[in-house]
Parts: sequence; structure tokens; C-alpha cells
Amino acid sequence: MSEANSTEKDPQDWVTGDEPATGAQKSYLGTLAREAGEEVPDDLTKADASVRIDELQEETGRGR
Repeated sequence: MSEANSTEKDPQDWVTGDEPATGAQKSYLGTLAREAGEEVPDDLTKADASVRIDELQEETGRGR
């Protein structure tokens, strides 16, 4: 983890991490999943969605 990101909380430690993913997360996940040729479950939590977004950004090159 870079020094700039060292203060960011791990999504699994978020107080609201167990809540359902937001509309914005679902929308962006859908876009990333289409680009990556993958499927994303509809019932992700906010924390799980954040982790999956990071993974798909890396896979699609959008995270650069």
C-alpha cells in the first residue's frame, strides 16, 4: 500500500460495510464487469462491492 493510501480503512472495517451496495457502486460494477466479461452478484455489501471494484479496475486498467 502506498503511503498516500495508508490512512484509508480496509472496506471490511467500515461501520456501514455490511449494508447493501449503493446504486453508484452497482452501476460502476456493472460497467467494469461488462468490460472484464464477468458477472457480479446483485447482493453485494458495500465492503464487498468496494473490494470487487478495486479488483475489476486493476483487471480492466481503469484503476491507473
